[in-house]
Amino acid sequence: MLARDVQNPLQRTPLYGLNVSLGGKMVPFAGYEMPVQFPSGVLREHLHTRTSAGLFDVSHMGQIRLLPKSGKVEDAARALERLVPQDIVALAPGRQRYAQFTNAAGGILDDLMVVNFGEHLFLVVNAACKAEDEAHLRAHLSGDCIVESLADRALIALQGPKAESVLTKFCAGAPAMKFMDAGPRKIDGLDCFVSRSGYTGEDGFEISVPAADAEQLAKTLLADGDVQPIGLGARDSLRLEAGLCLYGHDIDTTTTPVEAALEWSVQKSRRTGGARAGGFPGADTILAQFDRGAPRRRVGLRAEGRAPVREGAALFADATSREAIGTVTSGGFGPSLNAPVAMGYVPASLGALGTKLFAEVRGQRLALQVAAMPFVKNTYKR
Repeated sequence: MLARDVQNPLQRTPLYGLNVSLGGKMVPFAGYEMPVQFPSGVLREHLHTRTSAGLFDVSHMGQIRLLPKSGKVEDAARALERLVPQDIVALAPGRQRYAQFTNAAGGILDDLMVVNFGEHLFLVVNAACKAEDEAHLRAHLSGDCIVESLADRALIALQGPKAESVLTKFCAGAPAMKFMDAGPRKIDGLDCFVSRSGYTGEDGFEISVPAADAEQLAKTLLADGDVQPIGLGARDSLRLEAGLCLYGHDIDTTTTPVEAALEWSVQKSRRTGGARAGGFPGADTILAQFDRGAPRRRVGLRAEGRAPVREGAALFADATSREAIGTVTSGGFGPSLNAPVAMGYVPASLGALGTKLFAEVRGQRLALQVAAMPFVKNTYKR
């Protein structure tokens, strides 16, 4: 273990020093040393984000620019559509869209955000997949696009109901932004890329900033009394309450967008009968599932008791059956609800709201019900 650590040391984000100075408990995550919590603890961090504003270091995420060799962003959009089932051509300048890279079987290689910057596309991809994603883009799009890794940038997220009022003090254009608006903005004189989006279910912003300016910007925002630093622990419980997928857990190379209940992210133009139907990896499988349904479904789960049901727990159709019918992919305690919540995959025939299931936890069968997601109503500014 020691030799492996020496050969592959954990990386550090530009905010590592600040995270440590704020009392962050650092843990390995996706090849980085990241703060799982700060002294206030996961519960208080979670609730503070729901009621005020939390600042997250998400600089481990990958940031990539796609520059069209033709000079026309439409050509970069058409090229990217060869790898994702989303409509990128119709994405207007200054707007962002959620997408997935798919494989030949229809599975999800990674999920990502795509922004049209007018002259090029800007992508944000998951930390654990960013090297593979960049290689994937280079292998398939290099004839049409210059693929540029923006490794010299940090990424921070300001999330919560007071995020707008805080950011407006340093960025006059913040209030005019709607959910999924994105583009260059100045924050306290610094040149940033800002999107009105996030991973908590709350209103908020994600801010890409040059690495050299990241600590200055984070300190400026943290100086506001409404803002507290938030770690990975609360980030996970917030996104679970919001019903949002975590790559490698709720979605992976074995799950399709339809199975994952992500149909909303695939526009009609890319579906059967659409203007640019198919043409992406796994299209035959994915479009067939749109037309005829998928064999299984990602669903929300609410426990009838107080015990949390965690990732990996087997799901059963009744209290005595020996054969599992599904698996919990994310689960824990929902601080906003003061109750356990989970999500997982079950046969489509058992995916209706209110369906009673059982999870096996420490040798006991705990009763659950299929529940609507998000578990906590989102507050995006539309």
